[in-house]
Amino acid sequence: MSRTSAALGRIQPSATLAMTDKVIALKREGKDIIGLSAGEPDFDTPDFVKDAAIAAIRAGQTKYTNVDGTAELKEAIAAKFKRDNELSYKTSEISVNSGGKHTLFNALVATVEAGDEVIIPAPYWVSYPDIVNFAGGTPVIVAAGADQFYKITPAQLDAAITPKTRWVMLNSPSNPTGAAYSGAELMALGEVLRKHPHVLILTDDMYEHVWYAPTPFKTIAQVCPDLYERTLTVNGVSKAYSMTGWRIGYAGGPQWIIKAMAKLQSQSTSNPCSISQAAATAALNGDQSFLIERNDAFRRRRDLVVAMLNDAPGLNCPTPEGAFYVYPDASGCIGKTTPEGKTIGTDEDLITYFLESKGVAAVHGGAFGLAPAFRVSYATSEEILRKACTRIQEACAALK
Repeated sequence: MSRTSAALGRIQPSATLAMTDKVIALKREGKDIIGLSAGEPDFDTPDFVKDAAIAAIRAGQTKYTNVDGTAELKEAIAAKFKRDNELSYKTSEISVNSGGKHTLFNALVATVEAGDEVIIPAPYWVSYPDIVNFAGGTPVIVAAGADQFYKITPAQLDAAITPKTRWVMLNSPSNPTGAAYSGAELMALGEVLRKHPHVLILTDDMYEHVWYAPTPFKTIAQVCPDLYERTLTVNGVSKAYSMTGWRIGYAGGPQWIIKAMAKLQSQSTSNPCSISQAAATAALNGDQSFLIERNDAFRRRRDLVVAMLNDAPGLNCPTPEGAFYVYPDASGCIGKTTPEGKTIGTDEDLITYFLESKGVAAVHGGAFGLAPAFRVSYATSEEILRKACTRIQEACAALK
């Protein structure tokens, strides 16, 4: 009677969302908790975007739209790809979905079946392998540690590809590490992929506009135009425009994949929210200058957090070149004991210790496929970050 599907049994709940829920519950109990687990900008949605949503409501744009996006939004997305990425997509090559996660889900579920392998560099965003598992495929994890700045090498990619490989997934800048591939590094990976024409490429560019590297952001179809016909370029408005709750993600790619995604969406969610689509259209078509100011704020926060975590005994925090996360290696804390006599055997033990002893919430590295480490989101004020990092320093210093 209570049996659930085999597909559901192949996935786990999101570790990041579970920690966010835990933080909310502890705060409701009156606990002094600093949450560094949510991947959500603290900036508000720009007023001109809100105004567009209000205008859409008043204009009666509250009905069903095309299954995978309005013509207006698809045109805005096509213009964005051309403006920012030098990529030309027709509106028939663009899919609009209810958030970036939905875009990834549609793409993989529509194209992956039993026996297919999907190469996923680790550390990875928590949902990647679970979506592959749900679709019946096999995640092939390729680990890249702090010693290589959390980026896989061409040799690693080549070694992971087999005749069963269906997709390789790239995420730059990365959630959870902030690692960012340069154009030259993407070209080197492209050299490998040219030898394997059966492999599709999915690039998750959600953090494109949170970028600190000395060279401009590039995406793989931009630097390897011969791979354009087998690349799905995924993005969205959640991070750059502080629109996480509006739930709009999108992709540009081969028309056969876009049509397959629309077919799946027609039998699941139907169209994304009509009001959110109007807001996203305004966001993409509007003045983009505010992104520079917000990026500068994230850069200052990054510098603060990296410096303070590197001063914590047992932690080694590489400096990321994008996104709003750091991913300190916690090897120096493993095996030590807390003042209460508990042994820190895993990175999950470590973040539990941070939460229970200092009221700081982060997400353990095991959830992202590479341990011992943990993810800190610095998408909050410098004052809060300074307070949180001081607490982490104190907690690490107390370990014996």
